[in-house]
Formats: sequence, structure tokens, C-alpha cells
Amino acid sequence: MSTSTEPLVKVDNVVAGYLPGVNILNGCSLTAEPGEIIGIIGPNGAGKSTLLKAMFGLVKIHSGTVTLGGKDITNARTNKLVEAGVGFVPQTNNVFPSLSVEENLRMGLFLRPAKLKERLGAMYDLFPNLHERKDRSAGALSGGERQSLAMARALMMEPKVLLLDEPSAGLSPVRQDETFIRTRRINKTGVCVVMVEQNARRCLQICDRGYVLDQGRDAYTGSGRELADDPRVIELYLGTLAKDVDAERTDLV
Repeated sequence: MSTSTEPLVKVDNVVAGYLPGVNILNGCSLTAEPGEIIGIIGPNGAGKSTLLKAMFGLVKIHSGTVTLGGKDITNARTNKLVEAGVGFVPQTNNVFPSLSVEENLRMGLFLRPAKLKERLGAMYDLFPNLHERKDRSAGALSGGERQSLAMARALMMEPKVLLLDEPSAGLSPVRQDETFIRTRRINKTGVCVVMVEQNARRCLQICDRGYVLDQGRDAYTGSGRELADDPRVIELYLGTLAKDVDAERTDLV
């Protein structure tokens, strides 16, 4: 049983990769407290998505540990992680296009069918646009609607922590903003969110703390504001986004 000082999620010095002897993560560490939004940014190929997949048992961890509430979940099977309270939304192929919206949501609760009515109601309250389209094929939804559905399906099991891999990828600027607003709304329900994002500017605006990954290691960490203000992070990782961060400082709330 975890103590009150135990982080909800702790990634400790993880080395992981898709092939034996070829590591993408080279000693990566991260902590997430209950109720936080954690943002993970960095250059392409830094290992951001690999970190989430390693946390969710989809990439082999060769050394280091991942714990949830003090319990070791390193290399646990994905169904066991879902039961333990970990939700994961991949960047692509995250809905069943031939199934309806409601059928997709039902798939998210296959481990606890007795709670179906309750959880469907909760998701339709959180995502009213999905209720309007509950009988529509998921393949006929817009990109933003599919992202909503993928998030809702992952939330059906009432996870303690939700892992989001590039939730705004491929969306228009307006739909991207909606996705970040939605992520905050999910977080306000009490779900800790660990989010990988290429849109570093917006990610830093909403996250409580951020990690900058580079070559499979956490190069910098701090609050969203601290990272957005850090000259090293601006020069090395944000580049031309620096002006955007300054211009939208008033949006940081």
C-alpha cells in the first residue's frame, strides 16, 4: 500500500527499446503526482512516444522501474495495467472505425460490463458531441471527434492516470485548441494526465510540470512556465516558438 508521499507514477532510470541491444530510452526518469498534468516535449526521435509505450507495457524495459502508487508495474501486461488504473490513447489507430461510437465505448469497458450504464452516462456528460453521434460509425467522425472518442474509451475504466500520445497531431489549430481544453477538463475530474506533445507551446501552457527529452533522457524539467522561460530550452527545443510563448503568456492560467 502506498504512503501519502508516494508519487502516483514514478519512472526511475528506465532503459528500453524495441530490439535487443538497441535502446531508445537511456536512463529516463519521470514522476507524476495525483491530479497533475505532465507534459513531455522534445525533438523528433527523442523517445517521447517510446516512453509512454514503455509505461504501458508495449515496449520492453531492459532496466529501471515503473511504479503506480508504489506498486511495481514494470513490463506488466497491458490488460493488467488497465485493471490497475492506467489508460493509454495512442496517436494513430485509436478507434475501431467499423464500430459505432457507443460500440467503441463499450469496448473500453469489457473488463467491467456491470458499470456500463454509469460510465456511458459519465462519458456523454464529459463529451456531449459523442452522445449526439453515438450511433454513427467511428470511421465517419472528424479527426477531432475521433480523438474525443479515443479519450472517452480510455476513460471508461476510470483510470488513475491517462497517457496521451500526441493528442493534437494532424488536427487543425481550432481542433488542437479543443483537444487541449478537453485534456484540462479530463484532468479536472481527478485524472492525472501524462501527455506527449509536438505542440510544445500549448503543452507548456496547460501542464503543471514538463519534461524535455533528448536522446532518450530527461534533459530538463520544471513547471510549464519555467521551461517556457528557460533560455536553454527556448534555444535548443522551442526555436521559433519562443515568440509565440511570450506573446501568449497571458493565457497561462
